Amino acid sequence: MIHPLAVALVILTGALAVFGIVSTVLDKPPGRPLVLAVGVVEALLVAQALIAAARVFGGTRPAETSTFLIYLLVSVCVLPISLQFARAEPTRWGGAVIAVAAVAMGVVVLRLLALWAGANV
Repeated sequence: MIHPLAVALVILTGALAVFGIVSTVLDKPPGRPLVLAVGVVEALLVAQALIAAARVFGGTRPAETSTFLIYLLVSVCVLPISLQFARAEPTRWGGAVIAVAAVAMGVVVLRLLALWAGANV
């Protein structure tokens, strides 16, 4: 894990959640700006997951390696799935779906950081 990137991801997932809530309050379906925001956050999540996986398979072992790897997998799957749900039913609630997923990803990144803190190099 790259700590500054993880902190940036926590901040960006929070901002994405606010963006989704604002979209919901304004009664707007998920539009291009929200989709692009999800794409940016997802790209950073994928980068973090690839780096962390490479470090794990390179010898750095978190205390709970299997749990860590599962969290990595979840971190790259949830936002695209939530975006698919939000776009499949283009109502005002699509933003809320994105917001919930963004909050969940923020928590996942924090959990990954906690697991990484106990890693054996």
